[in-house]
Amino acid sequence: MNEAANRLDAEPEAWAPVKAPSLAQMEVMAQAAYERLPDHFRAMCGNMVVQVDDFPSDEVLEEMEAETPFDLLGLFQGIGLAQGFDTAGGVLPNMIHLYRRPILDYWAENDETLGAIVTHVLIHEIGHHFGLSDEDMERIEEEGGST
Repeated sequence: MNEAANRLDAEPEAWAPVKAPSLAQMEVMAQAAYERLPDHFRAMCGNMVVQVDDFPSDEVLEEMEAETPFDLLGLFQGIGLAQGFDTAGGVLPNMIHLYRRPILDYWAENDETLGAIVTHVLIHEIGHHFGLSDEDMERIEEEGGST
């Protein structure tokens, strides 16, 4: 257990100023997670955009047949390499959406660090771009580490 967690356990009042990260703070977390990924993996991502939103849009929820706005932690939108993105011309950059509130809800219900969850969702969504297997994504996550 890290020093901050020990302090919060020993001093319950230390929780009083602790807040959930804002959209901007979670974007910083996602960028840091992305930068920890293996160089060869990031190089293949090209100009992929990572955006953090509070929730998926109503259109995304309907398209993904989600029962609640908390069902999706992230989403890849674009044309994956497996579908020919590297040869497609005149298209918008691929985008990864991370959904802050569902991620925070998942964090509250599980015994994982927020940094590990953000890294996991980011890798999983990038994995859709590459058409990677779950095993491939797990290996990349181990190589990239998480906080």
